[in-house]
Amino acid sequence: MKKIYVIHENNDWVIPLRAGFEKLNLPYEEWFINDLTLDLSTTPPDGIFYNRMSASAHTRDHRYAPEMTANILAWLERHGRAVINGRRALQLELRKSEQYVSLQQFDIPHPKTIISNHVESLPKAVDQLNKFPFILKPNRGGKGAGVQLFYSKESLIQSIENNDIGESLDGIWLVQEYVKPANGRIVRAEFVGNRFLYAVSIDATNGFQLCPSDSCQVSDAFCPADQKSPSDKFVILEDYKNAALEKYATFLKANNIGVGALEYVEDGHGNKWVYDVNTNTNYNSRAENKSKDQKQGMIEIAKFLGSELGELSKKDLKRA
Repeated sequence: MKKIYVIHENNDWVIPLRAGFEKLNLPYEEWFINDLTLDLSTTPPDGIFYNRMSASAHTRDHRYAPEMTANILAWLERHGRAVINGRRALQLELRKSEQYVSLQQFDIPHPKTIISNHVESLPKAVDQLNKFPFILKPNRGGKGAGVQLFYSKESLIQSIENNDIGESLDGIWLVQEYVKPANGRIVRAEFVGNRFLYAVSIDATNGFQLCPSDSCQVSDAFCPADQKSPSDKFVILEDYKNAALEKYATFLKANNIGVGALEYVEDGHGNKWVYDVNTNTNYNSRAENKSKDQKQGMIEIAKFLGSELGELSKKDLKRA
């Protein structure tokens, strides 16, 4: 029997998806990357494969889970399996610099960004950016890890000398223009099956670690909400309007991102600057339950995957 196969490295993030599968009575199987071995000479099972690998895997001691996933996706695609969020999606998940290159291709505005592969070159990158304040972020981070705001080149130099800037897993750093949110919040436009689901407004006044999933709410170490209650931090926007939504959907489809989100900041002039493409989207159930439509992201993903599984079965019947 064909199934939905979920490729992941974080059990907590899959709990609501499991509930969605069970509610819809969909057959599924999980491939937990850290407990997985793979014989590349075998043929993969038939079904729908959903990649939920995250750039933040290293923060859960799963440092090489994305690399293992890349091999699995290559194996699946080699055999023509249907993969949601395939190798191209994983590539963008792990490399913010390539996100910006692709955003340019689709004429989607993003903050000006200079990349460097050496810490000692970062002050030079600041000179090249020539915008203050600025953000320093690792090319591969996740959950906002390692993102820092600087108001001067001198403060960055001091942090470098004090070994305070952390690390970038792939050795590449991004020096990026800081766009101040007009209302202190950023927006995340969510898509499932390349269709717009909803937009969630996130309070960004307490830092850059903005993971919306319920499992991120248990500790301030992941998603600090110092001055705000969780219900204020994440809010689903009602009657949301954005002229760029069709362009966002086209971008996602072209990059093999069947489930994902674009995060942007809106400046004081109403300009929307996309600064992150997330291919391992998570949802905040409190915000969803308080919204008018009460759409549940994980249920919508389960429905979408179930529909894809049904289409695959129909194709097999036609061949027969």
